[in-house]
Amino acid sequence: MGNVPQAYYDFIMQFAPYLYVIPPDVPDPAYGKGAMSAAFAINFLSQAYTSSQYASKQTEIRSKIVELADWTLTQQCLDPERKAYGGFKSGETSTYYYSIDAGRCIPALLEAYQVTGNAAYLDAAKLAGGTFLKAMQDRQSFGGFARAVSIEDAWLLELDVECLYCLIGLQMLMALDADNASLYRGIADKAVAFLRAGFEGLWLYYEPADSQWHRVGLSENHIYDDSFSFALLGLFTYEGWSDSCKAVYSSLQGIKAAEYPAYNPAVGWPGYIDVKDRCPACTYYDDITSGILWRIRAAHDKPSLAFSMQIVEKYQNEFMNWGPLFTDYSPITPAKAMANVSWLAQLFLNYVEPATDLNRILALNGENLTLFPLLDVGDKTSYAEGLPLKAIVATGTAGELVFEVGYAMQDYITVYSFVPLRVHDKVRRANVDYEVQTVQPFAVNGDPQYFRSVCRRLLGT
Repeated sequence: MGNVPQAYYDFIMQFAPYLYVIPPDVPDPAYGKGAMSAAFAINFLSQAYTSSQYASKQTEIRSKIVELADWTLTQQCLDPERKAYGGFKSGETSTYYYSIDAGRCIPALLEAYQVTGNAAYLDAAKLAGGTFLKAMQDRQSFGGFARAVSIEDAWLLELDVECLYCLIGLQMLMALDADNASLYRGIADKAVAFLRAGFEGLWLYYEPADSQWHRVGLSENHIYDDSFSFALLGLFTYEGWSDSCKAVYSSLQGIKAAEYPAYNPAVGWPGYIDVKDRCPACTYYDDITSGILWRIRAAHDKPSLAFSMQIVEKYQNEFMNWGPLFTDYSPITPAKAMANVSWLAQLFLNYVEPATDLNRILALNGENLTLFPLLDVGDKTSYAEGLPLKAIVATGTAGELVFEVGYAMQDYITVYSFVPLRVHDKVRRANVDYEVQTVQPFAVNGDPQYFRSVCRRLLGT
C-alpha cells in the first residue's frame, strides 16, 4: 500500500472539521467547520485505522474519528416537525440542509460505527437515509433529490446530478440495516432512474420550474468537475463499470487542452469544463479529482492513476491547496482545503504501483528517459520540470515514418511507455531531445494499457 505524507495526516488530525486553513495555519473564520470536511476526514481516517502505516496510531485515530462523528451528530436536525428532519447543516452557521451533505455524512457515520461500535452513528445514518433522503426525494415526482431545505422549511427544488454520490451511503445502509434494505434500494433505484439521463448528458441539475436540465455559464456550456467526479464515483460504486460510467469518464477524460497546452487530464480534471467545446474553462486543476477518481482509475485507467500519483507526490505541498495551476502547480489560493487533503490522502494511502505486462517488461528492459511536459507553444516552446520516464525505445524504419524535410531516419524514435505522453511533450534520451509527434494508445477491453509515441529529434539538441 501507499504512504501518506506526514503533513497530510497532521493537517487532518489538527484541523478537521474546518473547511479551509489559511497561512500561517489558522482556520478560515469565513467558512468555519463543515459537515463535508468532517465526513471526508472520517473517510480517510477509517481507512488509516486499519493501515499498517498507522498501526501505532490507532488510539489517536479512533479518538479523532469519535470527535468528528460526535460533532457531525450536532449538525443533524432532530426536530421531527421540520422538513429537514434527519439532514445535516452544510456549515455551522448555515440554516440549509442539503441532500448531498446527507450523502457525504452517511458513509462517514457508518464507517465511524464500524470502527467504534457506537450505535448512535448507525442510527443517525439510518435517519439521514431512510427519512431525510426519502423526504427530499418525495418532495417532487421525478426521482432525484431536492437540493436543500431550510430549518424554516424553505425549499431549493433543483435536482443535482451530484447526488448520485448518495448511492454510496444508501448501499452501505442496505448491508448494515438489512431490515430496511428494500427501503434504501427503492430510494437508490428511483434516483438512478431519473438522474442517469442528466449524468450521461453532462448536465448539472434539473430545474422543475422549467422542466429542463441545466449547466452553468452564459451559454450553459460549463460543468463543475468535482460534481461529476462525485457523481461518477457514486454510480460506479453502485453499479460498477456500466455503460453510463464508461461514457462519462471517457468523455471528461478526453477533453482537449485547447488554449491551455499545459493541461493534462491524467493529472486531474479542471475546475470548470466546457462540455460543448470540450476543453478546460479555467487555468487550474481541481486537484480533489485526483483523489476522488483513484478507485475508478485503479480499475480502468491505470496509466492515469500512476501519472497523477507521480505529480501529486512531487508537488504534494502545492496540492494541499485548492486549485493548482496547469503550468507550475502553484495554487490559485493560499488556503489549504480539508476536502482536497482528505481525498488525496486516500490516494496516497491506497496507491499500489500498477502491475501490468508492460510494466514488468519495463522493469527488466526499459530505458531511463526524462519527460518534459509541454507548458506553452507560443513564440518559444516551454516545458515543465523533467520527470523520470521508463520506456522501450526503438528506432524508426522507412516503412513506418513519413520523413520531413531536413530529417533523416536516425532523427526518429518510437517510445513504448506506460505513461501517457502528449503531442509536443519533450523526451530526453542520452542527452538528445525529441518532440512527441504522434501518440497511439493501446487498450484491453477498453481500458488503456500503454502508449506508442513517435518522436522526432529537436534540431540543435
